[in-house]
Amino acid sequence: MAKPTTVKVRLNSSADTGFFYVAKKNTRTMTEKMVMRKYDPVVRKHVEFKEGKIK
Repeated sequence: MAKPTTVKVRLNSSADTGFFYVAKKNTRTMTEKMVMRKYDPVVRKHVEFKEGKIK
């Protein structure tokens, strides 16, 4: 079977709160690790979220 073009990735908070988002990523167009600034409700501010594996 063909490999799917999109995969689910886990965006972990860089504030080390344990909070994370789950996002989809197109592996053909985005080959590098995903980094986004999103809201972390634990620290109640916007921080960087970095890509990690879903266990």
